[in-house]
Amino acid sequence: MGIIGDGVFKVLLGVIFLVGAVWLGHLLGVPVWLLAVSGAALLVSGVIEIRYVHRRMVRTYMRLMVVYDSGWMLATLAGLLVAWRGGGAGGEVWVGYQAAAPVVLAALLVAAAPSR
Repeated sequence: MGIIGDGVFKVLLGVIFLVGAVWLGHLLGVPVWLLAVSGAALLVSGVIEIRYVHRRMVRTYMRLMVVYDSGWMLATLAGLLVAWRGGGAGGEVWVGYQAAAPVVLAALLVAAAPSR
């Protein structure tokens, strides 16, 4: 159930990024195109996670999700640190992670060995 929940969360976040790209872009100080790319990446990654839930081993999912979520936490902390120090790229760090990491996660999940 947690794997499906993770995929659904990514799909919802992707939709929010796509629908609210202009508003969120202004709020986070991020270009609209970056939010749109991130939204699309999250949406596709979430759909792939849900689609492959019975085709890949749970252990594979867990490892990939731990690495992905750890990276998300580090990107969040890095973005907050940049913003706290007065830099304007904190939002770009966080949203940029959302553009790249879901694509890597989805590619690794598709390439993983099938469940037995």
